[in-house]
Amino acid sequence: MRVLFIGDIVGRPGLEFTAAVLARHYSEWHPDLVVANGENACASGRGLSPRVAERLYEAGVELLTLGNHTWDQKELIDYIDSDARIVRPANYPKGTPGRGFTLCPVNGTPVLLINVMGRTFLSQLDCPFRAVDEILQEHPQVRHVLVDIHAETTSEKLAMGWHLDGRVSAVLGTHTHVQTADERILPQGTAMITDVGMVGPRNGILGMDRMRILRKMLTHMPERFTVADGPCQFCAVLLDLDDKTGKANHIERILIFES
Repeated sequence: MRVLFIGDIVGRPGLEFTAAVLARHYSEWHPDLVVANGENACASGRGLSPRVAERLYEAGVELLTLGNHTWDQKELIDYIDSDARIVRPANYPKGTPGRGFTLCPVNGTPVLLINVMGRTFLSQLDCPFRAVDEILQEHPQVRHVLVDIHAETTSEKLAMGWHLDGRVSAVLGTHTHVQTADERILPQGTAMITDVGMVGPRNGILGMDRMRILRKMLTHMPERFTVADGPCQFCAVLLDLDDKTGKANHIERILIFES
């Protein structure tokens, strides 16, 4: 089974470049499943709306994960329960709208997608490690399991990888928007990368207008961040998973620059 996992999509430029890259390379990569982190995909670069989710589905994305901007677009609150393709962090308290995991059949094989959010420098949510453990206990027969850990620090994401080695197919870090060069397959067969990266304007700062961020850093005055202009980059990973065991045979980083 081949899975394409796309890093944080930032604003309208990121959405449009995602669609362009998938149209150009889909037949080359030939993924069985396409997953993307969509928590920054709205035009403002913050949150996901139902309309933007539909545009990503039309482009070829099949499942969406979220993160710390999950609730920035209020219309998602009433919509998220009706769309099983959207997964928000599982370590939100019980009773929060949405779901922390979803099961998706891929060529007759169930794939379990889990999303959790880290706590170090980012949130005060429940323990992400225990949240994943509980979900895995509920689905002991599922072998193909993908975990998006949306977290600030490399140490917390690496810890999740080692915690789950041999129990899931892949642990994929998101949130920092900077693609790391540490992709590997851990000893028990779990693919791991600290951060997949982002799809968005490469000449901004993490996809946002660099001048606004520089003004804030230089003056410490309030500044409204907006999505940057200019050429984009596309960051993703391509996973090859064993059809029977779900363990990773290969992980490949993808980085494409818009000309």
